[in-house]
Amino acid sequence: MKKAVVFDLDGTLSDSIASIKYCGDRAVEPFGYGPFSVEQYKYFVGDGAANLVKRMLAAAGDTALVHFDEAFSLYKKYFAVDCMYQVKPYDGIRELLEGLKAAGLKICVLSNKPHDQTIDVIETLFGKGYFDIILGQREGSPIKPDPHGVFEIMDRLGVTPEEVLYLGDTATDMKTGKSAGAFTVGALWGFRQREELEEAAADAIISHPLELMEYILK
Repeated sequence: MKKAVVFDLDGTLSDSIASIKYCGDRAVEPFGYGPFSVEQYKYFVGDGAANLVKRMLAAAGDTALVHFDEAFSLYKKYFAVDCMYQVKPYDGIRELLEGLKAAGLKICVLSNKPHDQTIDVIETLFGKGYFDIILGQREGSPIKPDPHGVFEIMDRLGVTPEEVLYLGDTATDMKTGKSAGAFTVGALWGFRQREELEEAAADAIISHPLELMEYILK
């Protein structure tokens, strides 16, 4: 039986693409770039804020990233204030979390979103102390797909890879979980398509959060 579930945040627990677009579009507007579509943002995200901004600039034609420092600074400034803009949990997430907690599992978050904003989003949506461990992007710690964060969670909880299930919506998430030896589950309600999750060798793919429960006892 699994003892802990590690969740990605954006595109897995929270529908947050509107907040990322809201801040991203404003960050590149001074340079005459954007706005970008929601679909574009679904592929800009996933590998941290710096890579998000780099992908936005490249899509706008600034492949040399001439405006990166200024745009990244603006993005961080706006996101620090508006990281909760139109953010909400996906349907079924609250019920899933309650089911996991009732079954005695530890629930954790590992995100490439900046650490302070990761905590802000989680505590605003679910309350302070609801999750056992929350880790966002922190200075000095490698971002996903490096499995460092999963190993840190395992160490803090005292669990083995076989006792951990990792849920995310991108290839980055599947690579992260698999590198840590966890059972990986791809979420189809997030930002990416089934093909990406299959190519990343997800152990299972689900279309609704509550489907996760059938893998908890395996």
